[in-house]
Amino acid sequence: MSSMRIMISRAAASRILSSVGKSTVPVEQVILLSRSTFGNIRTMASKAITIENMNPNILKLEYAVRGPLVIRAAEIEKELEKGAKKPFKRVIKANIGDAHAMGQVPITFIRQVLACVSYPEIIDKSDFPTDVKQRARDILGACGGGSVGSYSASHGIELIRRHAAEYIERRDGHPAQWQDICLSSGASTAIKNCLQLLCNDIGGKKSGVMIPIPQYPLYSASLAEYGLEQIGYYLDEKSNWGLSTEELERSLKEAQKHCNVRALVVINPGNPTGQVLTRDNIEAVIKFAHAHRLFLFADEVYQDNVYAEGSQFFSFKKVLRELGAQYGGLELASFMSVSKGYMGECGLRGGWVELVGLEPAVQASLYKCVSAMLCPTVLGQAAVDCVAKPPAKGEPSYDLWIKEKTAVLSSLKDRAKMIVETFNQMQGFKCNVVQGAMYAFPSITLPPKAIEAAKAAGQAPDVFYAFQLLEETGICVVPGTGFGQYPGTYHFRTTILPQPALLKEMLEIFKAFHEKFSKQYS
Repeated sequence: MSSMRIMISRAAASRILSSVGKSTVPVEQVILLSRSTFGNIRTMASKAITIENMNPNILKLEYAVRGPLVIRAAEIEKELEKGAKKPFKRVIKANIGDAHAMGQVPITFIRQVLACVSYPEIIDKSDFPTDVKQRARDILGACGGGSVGSYSASHGIELIRRHAAEYIERRDGHPAQWQDICLSSGASTAIKNCLQLLCNDIGGKKSGVMIPIPQYPLYSASLAEYGLEQIGYYLDEKSNWGLSTEELERSLKEAQKHCNVRALVVINPGNPTGQVLTRDNIEAVIKFAHAHRLFLFADEVYQDNVYAEGSQFFSFKKVLRELGAQYGGLELASFMSVSKGYMGECGLRGGWVELVGLEPAVQASLYKCVSAMLCPTVLGQAAVDCVAKPPAKGEPSYDLWIKEKTAVLSSLKDRAKMIVETFNQMQGFKCNVVQGAMYAFPSITLPPKAIEAAKAAGQAPDVFYAFQLLEETGICVVPGTGFGQYPGTYHFRTTILPQPALLKEMLEIFKAFHEKFSKQYS
């Protein structure tokens, strides 16, 4: 079809460029819009929503984990399906923590319970273990009309909230109140719900939230969406992505000049950085948050994913309780999900938040907000129940459950070691130990000519590298730009989730690509 030129303001053009990561392209070269996409000028002029008048926060929002590289990866897959000739036969999606998509086998107990609650007739007809059948009956008994197709309470089925509280008590050795548990469609929804509590300018200044750099892009995207100020604090790569209170103080002091700092986010184990905080580190963070009256977000969805010798997961709730009553007033939200850990049930969308120390009226207001979304998926809640209350020793499903759980985590531990060792053998790479979570975040030294080529292409150097990797090998990773990184450094995030044989193949391909890339731009 023919194309036509459409004039829009420089401001709108700049926003478009920013949204696609092409900030180095001159604004004057931007706008050539095709008829096939936009129709004629008269139609455009009649639209109620345009780039110029839409919510500017949506334009600013970016989510690198599903950004342009992933879109291109999907296009390449379709090209391969149509017979296109590429130097590779498949796309390896190492960009996202989706365990089942990478070949992890579901946990039998979870899937048997889900089968029974989805199709209750098989409870009596199947040869499933008795504890599976009883669990399904219990969950169905807590559902309206005995069906997972009915709405639940907005903050989740009470039985499952009670089981989540019992899980926390077993984990921490301290009481948990089921009324403080709010089930959600994955941890992401709960995180966003809690962030909305902060959407209020105070004294003419925006509210701000401290997040780690590098960070999981859910946070930067949500802060942009809600008009909250992003306040980055740098993790120390030289100390295995350690978190120092000195850096927290620096970041806070700088941010207080232009916004009201109201919350602090900590991701433990870390995403994308894979570190596991020590107990002493957690104590220091709690004391910092308490001293500055900050609402503490503890993103703990990878709590089962700890691999390195000497590393151990401690929940913020546990450490808070054991620090003593003087810290009892700290406001804490702790997040958990069935998408990670040994379960990997990403698509079921099950998770929870435990709320600690919130003012009762504030917690009631949050639950009121949650109620507008009706309820989390009930099948996701059923998966939460299987995680919060797994088979107990002596029950029919226990032996298989513990065998499968142990096998998954043991394999992830081996893969974490494999990926670090391989990257550290590659010239220009430096990869810290993956102590936990599901990712490696190596730094790469790029040749000056590659940086010049990236600039000419209108891309950040690590974005340029990642696109070259994808086009030449079919490996999809996420450039460090999408997570944030210390100025002048370049990284990318890759998952450790490909099954061992595929991961080994991927790393061999990666090594060959990097050698070729380095030679090409040397």
